[in-house]
Amino acid sequence: MKITNALPSGYQLHHYRITKILGGGGFSIVYLAHNDRTGKPVVIKEYLPKNEATRPDGVTVESLSTESFSTFTTGMKRFFDEANALAKVNHPNIVRVTDFFRENNTIYMVMNYEEGRDLRWYIKRHDGRLSEKFMRTVFPKLLLGLRELHQHRLLHLDIKPANVYLRPGGSPLLLDFGAAQPSSVSERRALPHTLTRGFAPIEQHQRGHLGPWTDLYAIGATMWACLSGKAPPPATARAEKDKYKPAVRQFTGRYSNQLLEAVDWCLQMDQMNRPQKVDDLLDFLGKDPIVAPKPPPDSLIERLTDKFRRGR
Repeated sequence: MKITNALPSGYQLHHYRITKILGGGGFSIVYLAHNDRTGKPVVIKEYLPKNEATRPDGVTVESLSTESFSTFTTGMKRFFDEANALAKVNHPNIVRVTDFFRENNTIYMVMNYEEGRDLRWYIKRHDGRLSEKFMRTVFPKLLLGLRELHQHRLLHLDIKPANVYLRPGGSPLLLDFGAAQPSSVSERRALPHTLTRGFAPIEQHQRGHLGPWTDLYAIGATMWACLSGKAPPPATARAEKDKYKPAVRQFTGRYSNQLLEAVDWCLQMDQMNRPQKVDDLLDFLGKDPIVAPKPPPDSLIERLTDKFRRGR
């Protein structure tokens, strides 16, 4: 994907020197940079909504028109609030914001740089079918990070494989809090919301009652993607005619019943039927799992050997 309006390599931004562009989306550009004070690499996220702003002189960010000015400035306030909230969260499974500031008529968020790949890469490489060991390495730690976020009265609201980063050894990191909102209804901002089809529950589509259960639906959808290689059916389609096939029926024999039941529990359409808080799901997954039955032997020799052992 071609990134336009990015700062050039070598540009000095406070005591950070831009090294290269890492990526970007509809609302921001992400850079790899060098911290001149510590000598360590960092990641810098710059607020620059491509449909509302530009960089006419190559440095300063400006709204595209007087009509887009209000949306641009409101979004910049939201970006600043995101950085401010995340800077207060210090957990090994939540991306660490170490600095944020205003420059070039926009906002910059500085985060620790981590080696690894996002969960999409693993899902694509294995066409889903990630092992139970993999799932039990990644998701309990991811849930601990999410619990910390909820304890800071924040909802992520865009959990999906692209926003789960795995460091060497499988330790996960929850990324991209651009859609995050306070858990308190009275503190929420009336702004355009971000969601991802297949991972967002029905209450996000319908602007319903959001809470920890909303993020837990997305956790279940992310787990489903690890099993199947794709997202579950979108909640809007499920609301019309639910074609969701329970994991306990579709993947039985490959995973423990406990893991599959956890996925189905999170993916309940009715938010009251889902785990209501992270600890509910952690407690369920922490119980002794019902071990998956041994799959049938694949080769002819294995089948004959199995018959012989059973005396047939």
